[in-house]
Amino acid sequence: MSLLRKKMKAYDIPQKVMSMGFYPYFRTIESEQDTVVKINGKDVLMFGSNSYLGLTNHPKLKEASKIAIDRYGSGCAGSRFLNGTLDLHIELEEKLADYVGKEGALVFSTGFQVNLGVISSIPGRHDYIIIDELDHACIIDGARLAFAKVLKYKHNDMASLEKILSKCEPDKIKLIAVDGVFSMEGDIAKLPEISALAEKYNANIMLDDAHSLGVLGKEGRGTASHFGMTDKVDLIMGTFSKSLASIGGFIAADNDTINYLKHNARSLIFSASIAPANAASVIAALELIQQEPERIDTLWENTRYALKLLKEAGFDTGHTETPIIPIYVRNDMKTFQLTKELLEMGVFVNPVVSPAVASTSSLIRYSLMATHTKAQIEESVDKITQVAKKLEIFDLIENLS
Repeated sequence: MSLLRKKMKAYDIPQKVMSMGFYPYFRTIESEQDTVVKINGKDVLMFGSNSYLGLTNHPKLKEASKIAIDRYGSGCAGSRFLNGTLDLHIELEEKLADYVGKEGALVFSTGFQVNLGVISSIPGRHDYIIIDELDHACIIDGARLAFAKVLKYKHNDMASLEKILSKCEPDKIKLIAVDGVFSMEGDIAKLPEISALAEKYNANIMLDDAHSLGVLGKEGRGTASHFGMTDKVDLIMGTFSKSLASIGGFIAADNDTINYLKHNARSLIFSASIAPANAASVIAALELIQQEPERIDTLWENTRYALKLLKEAGFDTGHTETPIIPIYVRNDMKTFQLTKELLEMGVFVNPVVSPAVASTSSLIRYSLMATHTKAQIEESVDKITQVAKKLEIFDLIENLS
């Protein structure tokens, strides 16, 4: 047997979890992504989605996609750099730039590809990339691809960030790449403090707004809008797979930066462009969000209500400030058990265990949509509480606190 085959065969962690009946991944959904989905023919309450505004099945987005397919076909058969740019992509980029308050924007095939291409191509060999220790994997991987020196600061710890910045050579590019909303913890980057330090040490800021668009700021324009600091942020990145209910991603910045990225970001140049239907549905989503800002208000009402119920029940929800609510279990196996039993009771949540987090920080990620009803939230919290009591999770939380 070859060394490769030996390595592949030796990887049996998923099989071990499966043998215990707790495997929680690749669960097959048989319906549209909504507050209720079909799994194994049964209705399940969805509290594991990133569709914060509940737009994935909106009639206007569906219709826009159908019209685009009729006009442009099913795909572009090439990269943006060569034959894959449509007038639809240009229209989308103009609307995105206007939405987040920048001169220009550039659409990539996924949000992950945005961070790979942007972070790896902007800083040079003698420059610096500075990241929060809890940044998303795509920021980390983008930094790994760069020739620049990568430095990591403690999560949302401004003293740690300043210590790092103070040691960087003053005449080199220092790119601070940070999540606007942290995707597991649900807390918000300390942008005012980060901006003050960036100004003090002549650094630049790239904000990953994957989980901020449609959630924070005026009309959901993101973290910089939330703090009134759009002019202090150099690059704003976003994805289409969350509030914008499609697939793809973008970077927004000044026109010179966009021009540079068009000709240097390898994940743009060597990846196929998003399909016409995706571009059209994002345009429709942007229009809908601005036409119906009450959706965001409802999302926040749901968030406050769910947090209230979870805290009253005795759960540890960490430092979340957003519709992403971590419910800490602090034990990998009990996290798997909780996830499995909740699914059997008709509630879908996502488990987060080691090595993604320390085993003592394992959690279920409970996320809200604007389209959830109060009754659905109440039912989900009641069932989570029932199973948590059965598994003695509250005792575990108390002992570890």
